[in-house]
Amino acid sequence: MPVDPQNGNFAQAIESHIASLRSKGLLDSEESMGWVVYDLEQDRNVISINGDMDFQAASMIKPFVALAYFHLVNENKIAYNSKARGKLEAMIQRSSNSATNWAMKQAGGPAQCNAILRKYYGHILKKTEVKEYIPADGRTYLNSAPPSDYVRFLRAIWNQELPYSKEIRRLMALPGRDRLYYGTPIPRGTLVYNKTGSTARLCGDMGILVPKTKKGERYPYVVVGIIERKSRAANYGQWMNSRGKVLRQISTLVYEEMKKEHQLL
Repeated sequence: MPVDPQNGNFAQAIESHIASLRSKGLLDSEESMGWVVYDLEQDRNVISINGDMDFQAASMIKPFVALAYFHLVNENKIAYNSKARGKLEAMIQRSSNSATNWAMKQAGGPAQCNAILRKYYGHILKKTEVKEYIPADGRTYLNSAPPSDYVRFLRAIWNQELPYSKEIRRLMALPGRDRLYYGTPIPRGTLVYNKTGSTARLCGDMGILVPKTKKGERYPYVVVGIIERKSRAANYGQWMNSRGKVLRQISTLVYEEMKKEHQLL
């Protein structure tokens, strides 16, 4: 996904913010970061920092598990009844690992989920790898995806190009503590469709933000932010809290830039 050259200053502002965080010790030298912003209204990439680099997926893999599940529902191979709805809501809203493993099992296991995604959605999820159930301790390090795969997936559900796109969006809009909007100055009333990912080695969020414009219209854009460590953080809670703040800061910078360009509230 090429980046629009007119957004060079925008990307520079993000990169200089990341550099200042590193110089202050708020990001470690051993931490990699991926950051992609995609304008859904104009259907163009705005920023891509390590957009095609592979990162651990952590719980951000869960909407892809939902896609594999809904693919089979669409083929009348499994049911989407009240039990399944409850499981998928728990998987996306509460990030339940047991509900995720249930959905994976219904779809035939991790390898079968991966095969479905690769065969039918490989043009969207070009490098995504589903390799494992979520371990009981939540230390899931094997499933992976680059930021650009999340962007293509979010663009596809926004444009209703995937089976049960509206239902996937509904699941991702269920309220929760995201790292793109919650706790930021981005105006209330902004719609959020997202999924966070958290391990002792990864802090991330991928989602669609839909703020209002001054004319009362909606302006949708995608934000994907990922910070990954090479080793486990010594203090998981403290690391997750501080890196969550970094994601919120950069999401706010993105909003301020989009606000200037598109007359957002």
